Amino acid sequence: MATQPVPVVTAFDWVPDFAKGLVRDLRVRWAYEELSQPYAVEKFGAATPRPDDYVKWQPFEQVPAFRDGDVEIFESGAILLYIAEKHDALLPKDEARRWRAISWLFAGLNSVEPSCMRYFAYTVFNSGKQWTEGATEAVVPLLKQKLKRVTDALGGGDWLAGEFSIADIMMVTVLNSLKETGFVAEFPTLAAYHQRATARPAYQRALAAQLADFDGPPPPGRG
Repeated sequence: MATQPVPVVTAFDWVPDFAKGLVRDLRVRWAYEELSQPYAVEKFGAATPRPDDYVKWQPFEQVPAFRDGDVEIFESGAILLYIAEKHDALLPKDEARRWRAISWLFAGLNSVEPSCMRYFAYTVFNSGKQWTEGATEAVVPLLKQKLKRVTDALGGGDWLAGEFSIADIMMVTVLNSLKETGFVAEFPTLAAYHQRATARPAYQRALAAQLADFDGPPPPGRG
């Protein structure tokens, strides 16, 4: 009997230190670690142009892209949903809770992450530029409002949909982008949620695997 190939997720072989633990393939790795399922990694240089066949696979030339047999997917939210559907796991069985989890999966991507990424872009990629001070001040109130809404959704529960799900994988990895700020700590419920999730053995294995794969050379001028 032929051996079924394992799913493949793409990743970078080098990123600057501030980006370690933030690259979105971590979400896919974490899901597979929670399921104790194998996966393979195909690595690319972060500063190296992607080959044409990769652009057909991931039209925005980012990571992760994902392949499982004949199925090719890009966008981490879609990949997480595929994995949950295929393995009938990481989503609640109850219909109402299931759709709550899916709603929060998309909310992580569409409602919370954009504000986090704007703040990150202003304070990291554009740090020291004349225009960033005002832009940063403008985004902070909206960012804190988003964090409050997630906190409110958690209430007194451990997870966004009552049980650990792909919604939590998404939201916690979004919150990771704020690791050098004090924003999450301003919301004790949210900070406890983040700590609870990142203490999971599956998260720790996924993070260790991602960090171990950053074994490529830095681009010229970054050594």
